[in-house]
Amino acid sequence: MLSLLSAAAAQVSAQGAPIHWLDLGLTRGIALGSFTLRWYSLAYLAGIVLAYWHTSRTLKHAGAPMAQRHADDLFFYCTLGVILGGRLGYAAFYAPQLLSHPQDLIKLWEGGMSFHGGLIGCTLAMAWVSWRGQLNFIRVCDYVAVAVPFGLLFGRLANFVNGELWGRPAGPDVPWAMIFPDGGPLARHPSQLYEAGLEGLVLLIVLMLLFWTTRVRFRPGLLTGVFVGGYGVARFFVEYYREPDAQLVEFAARTGLSMGQWLTVPMILLGLALIVIALVRRPLGAAPAGMAMADRAA
Repeated sequence: MLSLLSAAAAQVSAQGAPIHWLDLGLTRGIALGSFTLRWYSLAYLAGIVLAYWHTSRTLKHAGAPMAQRHADDLFFYCTLGVILGGRLGYAAFYAPQLLSHPQDLIKLWEGGMSFHGGLIGCTLAMAWVSWRGQLNFIRVCDYVAVAVPFGLLFGRLANFVNGELWGRPAGPDVPWAMIFPDGGPLARHPSQLYEAGLEGLVLLIVLMLLFWTTRVRFRPGLLTGVFVGGYGVARFFVEYYREPDAQLVEFAARTGLSMGQWLTVPMILLGLALIVIALVRRPLGAAPAGMAMADRAA
């Protein structure tokens, strides 16, 4: 995909014309006879499988807050939480009309999933598994949070491949601006790629480095705070380039912020609070200050 976009950008610089999404040769799925396997479905699957693989790998190292059997339960319940929460969240935050037509809620193939709803569903699933297994909830969140950007990365790339959730109109100073099939004649920001880069790749690298090269996993809540706050900041920024949902354009104009930005404000505040609390508290396994001084004196 990146090679296609690079080639298209080179063509733009040579001809001075915007990129046409249709010229990239992308398809919205894999045709299997009368059935089409959507890239969006494969993105969800890839994200969940990689998150499960990475979480299972972390449990083999000292200090893990749960056993493999708990990860297996998380894999099942979080999958349900992401799908159900994502769909219900989309209906609640972006398309309230779906709530009056429950039969349309199950039509996942028509699109419409909310990250914030999926996050709520996944959090409830982790709370259930933690309560049932008598686990430390916030530490379970820390271990899962590290791998969540896998799904965000693939999901946003799938949005781009589907030609959906495109950005706002871009000026002539944006050589990578793109004309999407359903976005009218104006060249727009490929905001799906901005989100894939910031919410997915950058956040994934930061969390992986923190987990594997430092001891922050022994500070309960810090990794969760970095993920929640980091996602909130990235999404708030990208929303300036992303076209609001058609039914929420008036809402964005009236309030000054898009629905996505309003939903990230509490995430940013919560993330900052978790980070501060984690840094103020003594890390797991550290001796109390008084005991440490006594040991040095002895």
